[in-house]
Amino acid sequence: MLALLQRVNKCEVFVENKSVSAIAKGILILLGVGSKDTEPDCQRLAKKIINYRIFDDCKGKMNLSLKDINGEILVVSQFTLLADTNKGLRPSFSYAANPQAAEKLYNHMITCLESHEISVKAGIFKAHMLLKIENDGPATFILQSK
Repeated sequence: MLALLQRVNKCEVFVENKSVSAIAKGILILLGVGSKDTEPDCQRLAKKIINYRIFDDCKGKMNLSLKDINGEILVVSQFTLLADTNKGLRPSFSYAANPQAAEKLYNHMITCLESHEISVKAGIFKAHMLLKIENDGPATFILQSK
């Protein structure tokens, strides 16, 4: 499982020109679910994300977690994070989980994040989404479950 975290001041997801989710200050998570990922991977990754110190303290040093700033999370499924780009000119998605397994783990990740008493919003699985993002920094981090 691969999570691309973007620190945001605000973020909003649109599907068919309609807003479906929005957050204020917090983390946008673009989540790629692999074919070998499991529910324990979600639990480990959720705990790390919640406690990952990527927000500035009063001295401008990344020393605060999402919990420390009372931030929000927006989770968006993105299987393209698992693209194999080593050969040719077209990505292969053979490492990505099949849609049914991916949706199950995507939803489990949301549940794991919510269990930490953080405001969690989500995109719509398998939908074509437009994201309106106001990055903070920009500060972007890649976390993996294994």
